[in-house]
Amino acid sequence: MLSSTQSISKISSDSVVDSAGVQTATTVDLQSVRATSSDDYVVIRGRRLDIARHVDPRLFDPSYIAELRQQLQEAKPFPHLAVSGWFNPVLLELVREEFDFVDKSKWKVHHNDMELTRRSAKHDDLGPASQIYFGIVNSGWFVDMISEITGEKDLLPDPTLLNGGLHETPPGGKFSIHRDFDRHARYGLNNKMVFITYLNRNWDPAWGSALELWDSTTRSSVRSVQPELGNSVLLVHGPKSFHGHPEPMTAPPGQTRRSVAVYYYDNPAAEEMRAQRVSSVFLFARRSPSLRRAVRQLLPPILVDALKKLIRR
Repeated sequence: MLSSTQSISKISSDSVVDSAGVQTATTVDLQSVRATSSDDYVVIRGRRLDIARHVDPRLFDPSYIAELRQQLQEAKPFPHLAVSGWFNPVLLELVREEFDFVDKSKWKVHHNDMELTRRSAKHDDLGPASQIYFGIVNSGWFVDMISEITGEKDLLPDPTLLNGGLHETPPGGKFSIHRDFDRHARYGLNNKMVFITYLNRNWDPAWGSALELWDSTTRSSVRSVQPELGNSVLLVHGPKSFHGHPEPMTAPPGQTRRSVAVYYYDNPAAEEMRAQRVSSVFLFARRSPSLRRAVRQLLPPILVDALKKLIRR
């Protein structure tokens, strides 16, 4: 098997790029990808990925989106979705492999009484499959779909993956029940929700580390989601959105819990800023003939002559 620095990716049948170039070739709007031919594909470390099959076709079905919207609205103990099969499992398996290729010396290690986890650093170099995945979940069509499901308008992705990216929990690791941060540390945007996809094939529930959603009033777990490959969760941020995997993981040595995460935001001042926006200003603007005719019809000739003199100054 090739290392991440040696991997070669092939786009269709006559275009070859190195892994650093895959992002440009694959982070396209998948609404257009739906119309691509079956010959459009990517090969990563010898495994073929048909571009049109990166995601579940149901994501383009309005009736399915409406069903998800209802599920989210009715979810307890806070608005959320737990789904499976949104992404090609081969893509997710390749993403999982790439955890072993990145330089983890730059990763953030959280080791304290509340948490033992590892997360990729902002702008960390990602493998080609990881670039494809994050290109999808940060794309315009996918963010619009999440907006349609949640009813949250003007959602913004974070291409820097701050607090997101690759997440890993080692044996003995945990993440105590918590509510996420409220604002982006750099941009000041409101954190609206997190989207997580799990990457662990044949996960044994006896190892623990399922994601637990807690009721903050009763201080008890209401729902749990196993971190099995292909399971995804969308957690809407709010005052009651407490979640985590609080018990130390009992997986055997070498078995880690892996996932990928992105956050979506909005701008709290967006409405006010839109009201103050200025459209394009042309340096060499031409006066409208219809406006000149209207001025001549409404104003007496003496005022029209006066306006002409003012404009010529």
